Amino acid sequence: MSKQQPISPMKNFFAGGFGGVCLVFAGHPLDTIKVRLQTQPKARPGEVLFYKGTFDCFKKTLAKEGFQGLYKGMAAPIIGVTPMFAVCFFGFGLGKMLQQKTPDDILTYPQLFAAGMLSGVFTTAIMAPGERIKCLLQIQAASGQVKYAGPMDCVKQLYRENGIRGIYKGTALTLMRDVPASGMYFMTYEWLKKILTPEGKSPTELSVPSVLFAGGMAGIFNWAVAIPPDVLKSRFQTAPEGKYPNGFRDVLRELVREEGIGSLYKGFNAVMLRAFPANAACFLGFEMAMKFLNWMAPNL
Repeated sequence: MSKQQPISPMKNFFAGGFGGVCLVFAGHPLDTIKVRLQTQPKARPGEVLFYKGTFDCFKKTLAKEGFQGLYKGMAAPIIGVTPMFAVCFFGFGLGKMLQQKTPDDILTYPQLFAAGMLSGVFTTAIMAPGERIKCLLQIQAASGQVKYAGPMDCVKQLYRENGIRGIYKGTALTLMRDVPASGMYFMTYEWLKKILTPEGKSPTELSVPSVLFAGGMAGIFNWAVAIPPDVLKSRFQTAPEGKYPNGFRDVLRELVREEGIGSLYKGFNAVMLRAFPANAACFLGFEMAMKFLNWMAPNL
């Protein structure tokens, strides 16, 4: 069996950024649908919901706005996701490195989970404002009231209205979503990689279908943990100022009271449909970039 490559947080940083770009291209259309489903208002008595479900939302968006409607607001995640995934994979690499006594140490699954959780803390600093801007742009496209001309205009207006706090609204919820979910994400990926590796081979030699499967499943496990706080976060970040004075507790109370506990899994189909291809693309991009970087700079 070949000796394992020493962990390099710096290589993780660059390969993670490339993985992030792959993820956005593969997953953004379903992300637009997810946010529109999560934030659509409750139907009044005698009325029906505008979007009946994932496929209906896809059809209506396509009919009304064309293919580019599905890629609305993609500039913000590309600008945000590339550094975010770079930082995310860097955090995971660092978390693994900090727990190794020697470069050859094989980490246990709880240690991998802890390393993943560290990456969740790292990403929230970039993630929270990026998500806030993305959600606001996605719902304005659906509601037809254009308040923001684009991502930069959105940042300017939020800053003018409420300072830096306006831009970082929803940070606690982003942490609640990303810390446990990132732990699950990386632990699942490493676990599946190990299971799928043939006897006597190294996990770095995995075939493309195996990497795609492990990455896709990691995405599904990640979102299984992340959906409830994500629903609360989407609601909270797109709500008018002052609607929820006690933060996520108010959002949770209102949601459960009005729509039942099932509403915490709103957009479940859209999330899961997106999670597999998007994260499969992300990990494939990451592994390919890692191979390239190890070939270019084996000792870095």
